[in-house]
Amino acid sequence: QVQLVESGGGSVQTGGSLRLSCVASGYTDKSGCMGWFRQAPGKEREGVGVLARNGGIPTYADSVKGRFTVSQDRSKNTLYLEMNNLEPEDTAMYYCAARRFAVICGRDFGLYNYWGQGTQVTVSS
Repeated sequence: QVQLVESGGGSVQTGGSLRLSCVASGYTDKSGCMGWFRQAPGKEREGVGVLARNGGIPTYADSVKGRFTVSQDRSKNTLYLEMNNLEPEDTAMYYCAARRFAVICGRDFGLYNYWGQGTQVTVSS
């Protein structure tokens, strides 16, 4: 059974930085996709950035391009989200997600089968 556990959320001021981590257990596939999603109150869940487990260039939401970076350490089975120059609009619950056996990694949350419990990010002005 795949389990995803996020950590690293918190409260920062505008312009600050945070790094989120997601440790995956029960998921040793070399294929498939992993990514970060976020959901603010009253809004739909949004794909922030996703990447393929076997490498490749991550894809990002336009709203975070140039500020957020998704990366992975396969030796630790861990996915990261480096967030810089944070804005109040980035305030949301951030979730790690995985999709097994996929070849093309999209940011549609409906494509992902496994989810972490989420970690809150709050950015104050």
